[in-house]
Amino acid sequence: MSQLIQLLIYGLQLGAVYALVALGYTMVYGIVRLINSAHGDFLMLGAYTAFFISLLNGAGLVACILGAMLASGIIAVTADLLAFKPMRDQPKFTALITALGVSTFIQNLSRALPFIGPIPKPFPTLLESRPFEVAGITVTTVQIFMIVLATILLLLLSYIVGKTKIGRAMRAVALDRDASALMGVDINRVITITFFIGGCLAGVGGVFYGIMYPTLEVSIGSFLGNKAFIAAVIGGIGNIKGAMVGGILMGVIEIYATSINADVGFGVFYLFLIIILLVKPAGLFGKLTTEKV
Repeated sequence: MSQLIQLLIYGLQLGAVYALVALGYTMVYGIVRLINSAHGDFLMLGAYTAFFISLLNGAGLVACILGAMLASGIIAVTADLLAFKPMRDQPKFTALITALGVSTFIQNLSRALPFIGPIPKPFPTLLESRPFEVAGITVTTVQIFMIVLATILLLLLSYIVGKTKIGRAMRAVALDRDASALMGVDINRVITITFFIGGCLAGVGGVFYGIMYPTLEVSIGSFLGNKAFIAAVIGGIGNIKGAMVGGILMGVIEIYATSINADVGFGVFYLFLIIILLVKPAGLFGKLTTEKV
């Protein structure tokens, strides 16, 4: 029993990373109807930003997290303004190809930059991991910090979307963009803020992932981004609560499966995705809608 609880803690830690990244996917899709393949690369750039900030004298964990959030948010907004905004009224397939192009460009540019490059870099120790044992279960300060901060960010996002003026605008645009524009909602401003919030969450996810697996390389964005996208689809793409639950659920399932066999842990994502889509095609919290043509 204690081993199951121990694995659950590891799963919640990993699931917090997936949930933070999945939220960016689901927010952008819910408002713009865009599957942003480059979202994982925002995470990668946020992780590298934290790495370089950590090299500065006196820079600690808080500075690294804030710097990663700001950098990823700005990069996400820049990608939207330069690449996604001109494609907003184009067919969805064109926007999808554009997102793939942005992802490929970011990865190859990062490899070409001399201060990033193709060689992996060791992620610094931003927080000392001190173990605490309770009833035979070991919990570290790193795990507590990650789970608590992720929970705070998830609750804060839920408050912003559900209780604030910009949140109401986001929900209105997600429901009907044309009607929202007629009612005076600044569509471009709402989309820009959505990209910024999603980028900030990806930046935090990048720092968390670096803390858990302290090796940085350019490909971590696409690798982790694919997993987070699957988590968003399982939860119901476009549904914020679904992204949270899907991310945490997939983190827990992966850890339990990996404890049995590492190869099983890697493939369980796709098996669970297929099962969910067969049983509930819209995801756990998604709803099937009829699209007008």
